Amino acid sequence: MSKYNALWEYIHKEGNQSFKLTFGQIQDITGIPIDHSFLKYKKELTEYGYQVGIISMKEQTVAFEKID
Repeated sequence: MSKYNALWEYIHKEGNQSFKLTFGQIQDITGIPIDHSFLKYKKELTEYGYQVGIISMKEQTVAFEKID
């Protein structure tokens, strides 16, 4: 089980076409702060029908997009 499973399940349940979450929201969902390892784990999200879009360090947001 991935440390980001709670996030992947949250995104899948939301069902939106595309949306952004802040780093703080991600921490609230997962219980852990987002870190560099997120880049390694983000490929797991495709199993839930989504992909990670733009990660903005300036805005501290991550964009998520539904895979068609």
